[in-house]
Amino acid sequence: MVRNQTIKFKNKPVIIGSYSIVGPKEGQGNFGPFFNYVMKSDSFGEKTYEKAERKMVQHAIIGAIEDAKIKPSDVELLLSGDLLNQIISSSYAARDFNFAYLGLFGACSTMAESLAIGASLIDGGQFNHLVCSTSSHFSTAERQFRFPLELGNQRPPTSQWTVTGSGACVLAKKGKGPRISMVTFGRVVDYGVNDVNDMGAAMAPAAMDTLLAHFRDSNTTPDDYDLIVTGDLGKLGSEILIDLMEDQGIKLGLNYNDCGQMYYTREQATLSGGSGCGCSATVLNSFIMKKLRAGEYKRVLFAPTGALLSTTATQQGDTIPGVCHAVVIEGEEK
Repeated sequence: MVRNQTIKFKNKPVIIGSYSIVGPKEGQGNFGPFFNYVMKSDSFGEKTYEKAERKMVQHAIIGAIEDAKIKPSDVELLLSGDLLNQIISSSYAARDFNFAYLGLFGACSTMAESLAIGASLIDGGQFNHLVCSTSSHFSTAERQFRFPLELGNQRPPTSQWTVTGSGACVLAKKGKGPRISMVTFGRVVDYGVNDVNDMGAAMAPAAMDTLLAHFRDSNTTPDDYDLIVTGDLGKLGSEILIDLMEDQGIKLGLNYNDCGQMYYTREQATLSGGSGCGCSATVLNSFIMKKLRAGEYKRVLFAPTGALLSTTATQQGDTIPGVCHAVVIEGEEK
């Protein structure tokens, strides 16, 4: 059933397997005990950070398939994307798998985008098993979007730390596990922010727009969810979102939080917190999935955001458009 921007699934797709892999800094953060694998170094045994990120994606996909207790030959489609030009981490990783591939780009919202599209395909009966994944790496994103790492540039207080990590999950038509009941596809929103070191401010309006659409379309309120979590607004961006929502007459309570704000400890000095495709993807496929499987969360609204900029647009003085997609995940049906 479709209402405006939201789809309510008749046959709720099941998340039957999930996996998360992160770098050593991420392993020392608040979610460290929940991740499946913590790398010993950011290079992951490769000669370049780009190849390390590619290897992370492969590792996460294999891990999710193994967790789902199915064979790779059972997977019919891979939906994946990342932050690098031409999404090379996902596309190059896909070379090593013998299933169809759909490359996606939603910047840091890509985990939700892949889940939303994948769930729609499963619910429609087109596929029985597919994999959703995404990744980011501090060292690859930093030198693509900002400055060469060797310069050691000072970071302003509004900046965030790109998470080194990859998350993947397997969606199925049938099986045991948390179920996706609804998705809300977001619009592109631009409030005129042009500071590449203030992603939270650029993306917060898109989160507001999608959350408002979701509550309107689904006839729900924030109180209907055990957890409402945005992806990588960080400390400043999540505070802006709370204010924006309050201006619209909706109060986000204690059940709201942001993956980027929660990700690192204060001692890790990441300023406004975490960001990157791997931020929300690794939190979802570790901490949140385990809480859902254990029955501690019954209903989660997962709404990561993406800044749809490129270095070319930034150098031309363009502002930064944002997007947010929301996915409702419910605990396993007993």
